[in-house]
Amino acid sequence: MSQLFYNVIEDEYVLTNVGIICVVLIILILFALALLFYRRFHKPAKDRPKHTPVRQIVFSGAAMALGIITSEFIPTITMPMGGSITLFSMFFIVLIGYWYGLGAGLSTALAYGLLQFVLDPKFISIPQILLDYVFAFGALGLSGLFANRKHGLVWGYLTGVAGRFFFSWLAGFLIWGMYAPQGTPAALYSLTYQASYLVPEAILTLIILVIPPVQNGLNAVKKLT
Repeated sequence: MSQLFYNVIEDEYVLTNVGIICVVLIILILFALALLFYRRFHKPAKDRPKHTPVRQIVFSGAAMALGIITSEFIPTITMPMGGSITLFSMFFIVLIGYWYGLGAGLSTALAYGLLQFVLDPKFISIPQILLDYVFAFGALGLSGLFANRKHGLVWGYLTGVAGRFFFSWLAGFLIWGMYAPQGTPAALYSLTYQASYLVPEAILTLIILVIPPVQNGLNAVKKLT
């Protein structure tokens, strides 16, 4: 039965076409959940027109596409054991939570993490999938906690990246710690490894976000959402 969904190749599990289709179906379900959250909790201000969920689908899809393009197809600094300093890929996913709230943010971020998995469908265990793809990328949707707060995008970005950092560190500690140099504690190895690519990208992104014209532009786009 397991061979229907994955095969074992050189001590790694690789999804079959059926397995990939199942993951894609989960992504579609997550988008449906995002729409459900939108319909249930989104209440526009009285002086603003009520928009249909179609607009959310368009913006969420565009954010995921930009996240994939900037992380997978634009040359970046790639780490040997996974992870890279990308061209602001996390920022695009964080935006959805900031624009549409926690439910839509988490659903889109989870879908994005599974899409990352589909692009390279190799894994060593279910806990590794959960930590590296579901929880780590899904944490970017925590930006929705700050959707209606002052400087919400900055605080949302920091919270989302912190969440991804934590789960990536946990995966590095619990699952990939075996690759730590001899004499180096796995927890410390994972901490420095994750920080080496997540912190530089976060700093560069925050520098861009605090530029007034950028803030004004993003606030204007939020009104359109």
